[in-house]
Amino acid sequence: MTRPTQPEPPALAAATAMFVEVLVVGIGTLTAAVLLLIALVGPTTTAKLAPLAGSSAAAGVGLAAAYALGILIDRAADAGLTPHRRRLRTRFFPSNTAYAQARLRLADFPVLAARADYARSRMRICRGWTLNTLALTLTADLAMLRYSFENRPLILGATTAFGAVTAYGFYRAWRALTVTGYRKLAEQTTIPTDSEPGPAQPQPSPVSP
Repeated sequence: MTRPTQPEPPALAAATAMFVEVLVVGIGTLTAAVLLLIALVGPTTTAKLAPLAGSSAAAGVGLAAAYALGILIDRAADAGLTPHRRRLRTRFFPSNTAYAQARLRLADFPVLAARADYARSRMRICRGWTLNTLALTLTADLAMLRYSFENRPLILGATTAFGAVTAYGFYRAWRALTVTGYRKLAEQTTIPTDSEPGPAQPQPSPVSP
């Protein structure tokens, strides 16, 4: 008799989500690195190296590099935005201790904790792609400067404007998700205080038989 399929352990699900999240950020960073390499070596060398990009070895190295770069850019983005994130957190939590206690209380509610983890995952992706978009914009401009094609100034300008707007959009999304996460955490973990008793209400007098 076959045993029913067991649900995926929460720790395994969280680890899988973290791997995918880091990889999503790292792919953008790796793309920016490739564009920088193209800008440095020029069109001739790029054409010679292009066939190697389709090999299995290159795909494996690229996946590993994307994951490693994802960790690096995530830490860099976190370090750069930490002062701003702490200022946002003080709106809802007066100290690090109060925030840590709220996180511990939230762990008692698995459904709410899972939603908070999903929101933090989106926040970290937006945080990493804020830097990714800036890097992609810069390296794309540098790569295009090495090639001659029609309307290059117009395309360079459009690429730069689009990159700046997209980077700002990721930053605003990160900020909105961060503020919403802190607000919901504060609301969901606030321990209600006993309200003071109100004035006694007059009781109806018993009805005479």
